[in-house]
Amino acid sequence: MQTSEIFQAWGKILRGQQPALSIEITRECPLRCPGCYAFDAAHLGGGQTLRNLIDRKGQALIDGVLEVVDREKPLHLSIVGGDPLVRYRELEALVPKLLSRGMHVQIVTSAFRKMDPSWARLSRLHVVVSIDGLQPEHDVRRAPATYDRILKNIAVQSVTIHCTITAQMMKRPGYLAEFLEFWTPRPEIKKVWFSMFTPQVGDQLAEILSPTERAQAIAEMIQLRRQYPKLDMPHAVIQQFAAPPHSPSDCVFALTTQTISADLETKITPCQFGGTPDCAQCGCIASIGLASVAAHKLGGFLPVGAIFKASIKIGKMRAGLSANSSPRPKAPLSPNRETRPASVLGHRSEVAFTNSVLESLPVLQPAQDNCANQETELTS
Repeated sequence: MQTSEIFQAWGKILRGQQPALSIEITRECPLRCPGCYAFDAAHLGGGQTLRNLIDRKGQALIDGVLEVVDREKPLHLSIVGGDPLVRYRELEALVPKLLSRGMHVQIVTSAFRKMDPSWARLSRLHVVVSIDGLQPEHDVRRAPATYDRILKNIAVQSVTIHCTITAQMMKRPGYLAEFLEFWTPRPEIKKVWFSMFTPQVGDQLAEILSPTERAQAIAEMIQLRRQYPKLDMPHAVIQQFAAPPHSPSDCVFALTTQTISADLETKITPCQFGGTPDCAQCGCIASIGLASVAAHKLGGFLPVGAIFKASIKIGKMRAGLSANSSPRPKAPLSPNRETRPASVLGHRSEVAFTNSVLESLPVLQPAQDNCANQETELTS
């Protein structure tokens, strides 16, 4: 991340604007992943679910995404779902248009189908492939996006592998090392990230890590990053898993990221998970990465988080003043011509610890259930 981008991000925070943007571009997904939050009943706050939204297709989707992006002007955009590759034709049209606007673009997918080979050569495009552990477990949880299909579909790409650690994995000694041993030697893999499973408040799921399992995962990752350089997670980030943000109001990621669902209107709060995430058990790599930034002390005594919180307060004050100020009335151009208020332009960017944190905003897993009116085309 360039220094100029960091200052751009800070400037937008000072103007009361959230830095990062994520768009769920489709409600559809060919996977049925246990524990996926995107199709949880609480994801959109209750009353409606992702599968019930009216999403867009074809040119309407392209135009809608560009309209949101041009309004928000992000430095970093995450495209998620569902699975974005359900809309692969629209993505192939969108990617060059988005990159031409000067932003970083991340696509989070199960890699159930092939992608445009040219994507591997685009420096500001980041493809993140979600993998649920080793092949025996993954293929059961994520069919039809099996290991064999993924390996075929990413063969000419340059991708980041993202795996969410679950309690089941930590019950088997050496699981994380075996995972890295399989994926890191492959030339198409540029880096690997781990998250930890994040439940909703009150969940009783088999994936939830116990405190002992969480501590074990932290210790193993710290050791494994020395052995596997493609495990692109700084020591400080891994340590931060032991002290996740206490609440959304304390989470840099939640405060700096806006997530919009598949109708391109519904906002997902308080963060990408929606509902009521159990912040005490948060394992989101983006949240943890930015929390490590906030914990860093400038000059050994001033936490970056203190500067950030002060900037947020200033931004909210300025935004409030701007909202409360009354615009001067303007005379109509003609009796028959209607005037429209100027649109409010936001610029989304983000302050990041490393490019890894920048590229990880946010990492979503593909959906748990088949979406309504599924039109996914599976190609071998």
